[in-house]
Amino acid sequence: MSLQHFSTKDRILHAAEELFAQQGFASTSLRQVTSRADVNIAAVNYHFGSKDNLVNEVFRRRMDEMSAQRLEALKAATCDAPGQLEPVLAAFVEPALAMAQDRHGGGAFIRVIARAYAESNEGLRKFLSEQYGHVLREFAKGIDACVPGLGKEELYRRLDFLSGALTYAMADFGLIKRPSGVSDSQHRQRAAAALIRFAAAGFKADAS
Repeated sequence: MSLQHFSTKDRILHAAEELFAQQGFASTSLRQVTSRADVNIAAVNYHFGSKDNLVNEVFRRRMDEMSAQRLEALKAATCDAPGQLEPVLAAFVEPALAMAQDRHGGGAFIRVIARAYAESNEGLRKFLSEQYGHVLREFAKGIDACVPGLGKEELYRRLDFLSGALTYAMADFGLIKRPSGVSDSQHRQRAAAALIRFAAAGFKADAS
């Protein structure tokens, strides 16, 4: 669908996401964004105020929905299967992999996430920590209830490892590509199941 079918704000966000994915944050100018979105600079200033806010909003429009899905699934997991680690990990993994395969820009956003890891953008890191740090803390509590005794430092270290592996899986950088005859949905489900098994073994391993 042409960008012209979207609202001005959505067109700017879509154009920014594509350009950030291709070029990174520092190398993308607002002039490039306005040219791609076919709007003037006043529209960017009106909707976002600054380039930093535009970067933040590119993340917010994807992360808000994914975070809500994760927390809803976590709540269900802790109610329906208390003490079981795998449903907690599934609540963390599955919404992220589903977002990565969203045909409406999911792939571009995964590359934006990779840029966030690669570039030193303290403002963005602060924004993500303030807006979504509570999600990781809730999952840390959920995991701790299933595998008590790891200690906070070790628990968060292993959660970091899971987040890194998940980001890699979302980007589909791995050696296992979707086989012929297997749908995107089936491929995602297989990847999620494998990652959950892998992560569960890691969290259950004794801390040295």
